Amino acid sequence: MVSVPRLVIAAPASNSGKTTVATGLMAAFAARGLAVSPHKVGPDYIDPGYHSLATGRPGRNLDAYMCGPELVAPLFAHGAAGCDLAVVEGVMGLYDGASGQGELASTAQVAKLLKAPVVLVVDASSQSRSVAALVHGFASWDPEVRIGGVILNKVASDRHEALLRDALDESGLPVLGVIRRAPQVATPSRHLGLVPVAERQGDAVDAVRAMGERVRAGCDLDALMALARTAPALPDEPWAPAYAPAEGPRPVVAVAGGAAFTFAYAEHAELLTAAGAEVVVFDPLRDEKLPAGTAGLVIGGGFPEVYAPELSANEPLRRAVTELALSGAPVAAECAGLLYLARELDGKPMCGVLDAEARMSERLTLGYRQAVAVSDSPLAAAGTRMRGHEFHRTVLEPGAGPVPAWGMHQPERRVEGYVQRGVHASYLHTHWAASPEVARRFVEHCRAR
Repeated sequence: MVSVPRLVIAAPASNSGKTTVATGLMAAFAARGLAVSPHKVGPDYIDPGYHSLATGRPGRNLDAYMCGPELVAPLFAHGAAGCDLAVVEGVMGLYDGASGQGELASTAQVAKLLKAPVVLVVDASSQSRSVAALVHGFASWDPEVRIGGVILNKVASDRHEALLRDALDESGLPVLGVIRRAPQVATPSRHLGLVPVAERQGDAVDAVRAMGERVRAGCDLDALMALARTAPALPDEPWAPAYAPAEGPRPVVAVAGGAAFTFAYAEHAELLTAAGAEVVVFDPLRDEKLPAGTAGLVIGGGFPEVYAPELSANEPLRRAVTELALSGAPVAAECAGLLYLARELDGKPMCGVLDAEARMSERLTLGYRQAVAVSDSPLAAAGTRMRGHEFHRTVLEPGAGPVPAWGMHQPERRVEGYVQRGVHASYLHTHWAASPEVARRFVEHCRAR
C-alpha cells in the first residue's frame, strides 16, 4: 500500500492558471519544509521544469495514453516515495483527454486512478454569480471525480471576491483560495508554450518565488493539506526501473541537455542506469566534445530552432556527433534530436547525419500517435508497438528516410523518421516506462560495441 497525501490541480479550461497555482502550491508547501512530489498529467515537458524548481525534485509526468492507465498509479508511487505531499497539475480542461477517446489521458481519469481529491482553479476574471453554475456542472458531471474545493484566480477586487464567495456558498464546495490578478507571476511563452526553466535561469527562480508568495498569501494551505490527507492509500506497487544488467563495464551513454535540449522524462535516465549504463549529460551549446568513452547517444526534444546559430557554430561537437553516428554507435534522437542530426536547420548547418533539411513552419503538429517500428534498430525491434506524442512547429524534408523509423496508425497511416546504421531518429516522443525493453536493448547495443 502507498499512502501519500495528494491533490490534483485542475481547471475548466486551458489558460485558467493551473500552472501558476500548482507551481505556487508546490513552492509554498516546500517553503514550509515539506518534501513535495511534483507531477504533471499528460506529455508536457516544460511545466515539470518549473515544478522541479519549486520542489527540488524531478518533475514527473503521468500520461495514461503513452504509458497506459495501469502504470499511472505505480509511476506516481515511484515519484512520490518518501514525500509528505504530492501535487499533480492537470492538463487542459478537467475532462479533456485524447481526442475521440472519451476520458483517456484526461485529468479526471488520472484523478480517479490516483483516488485523489481535485481542486478546481477557476478563472473568475469575467464572471460573478455564474461561477456557481460552472463549478456545479464540473462537480456533478462525473460522480467518481471528487472535487474538494475551488481556488478563484484572477479576482479583481474585494467586491468581486465577495460576489464570487456569495455565489459559491450555494454550491457546497469550499473556496480554498483567492488569487488576485498579478502580472509578476506570469511566465513568458512562445510557439510551443512556456519558455523552459533552463533558458530563463534567474528569471525562472524569481517567477517561481512569486508564484509561491502569491499562493501562500491567497490560499488556505492548512485546509488544502487537510484535503490532501483525505486521499486513501493506493494498493499499487511503485514502478521500478530495476533490471539485472550483464556483468562487465558500464557503457557511457551521453544524453544531450542544456537550454537547447530540455525535453526529457526522468524515467529514461533511470531505465538506462538500471540497464547498466553510465549516463552522462552534456550540453551541445557549450561542450566541444562528447563525454569520454561515449558508446551511445540520446538526443531528446527541445528548441534547437531557437539556438540554431549557436548549435551550428559548435563545429567540433557537430563533427564528433557525426563521427559517432557514422561509426554505427547507437543513437536515439527524438524531435529536436532529429533536427540536430539533419543536414541543416533554417539554413544553418547541423550534423549532417541525415540527408534532410529542417525549417520552421506556421503549422503546429500536435497529438498522440500509435506507432510500430518498421525495422530493427538499437532502440526497437521491428514490429515493436509504442504510443507516443508529436509536438512541433518544424518540418523535415524528406520526413522519412529509405528505412523509416515508425509506421504511424493514428490519426493517419504514414511512415516517418530515419533508421540508418545505429541511428533511430524521429519526431515521435515516447515514454520508455511503458516499454522498458527499449532502454535495455539500447544499452545492450552500446555494450556490444
